[in-house]
Amino acid sequence: MPEHYDNKPAEAEPPAPKKKREGVKMTDAQKKALNKHMEKSGLTGSEAKSHRMKMMGRMRKGMSVNKAHADIKKTSK
Repeated sequence: MPEHYDNKPAEAEPPAPKKKREGVKMTDAQKKALNKHMEKSGLTGSEAKSHRMKMMGRMRKGMSVNKAHADIKKTSK
């Protein structure tokens, strides 16, 4: 009989463990600064949510509100 007809299950490598994504939480000062920024932004629903998420991602990396906002403006063009 050919080898592929054996009753043995195929040996497969176990799946690689998923990399745990370590989240960096925003400080209270960052949250307050972002809330203040969002209040004066004047964006509508989905625009505001999109802008807020972009800002949060950059602020978690250590950017200030002003630097994050400038980076968003620069990359959106």
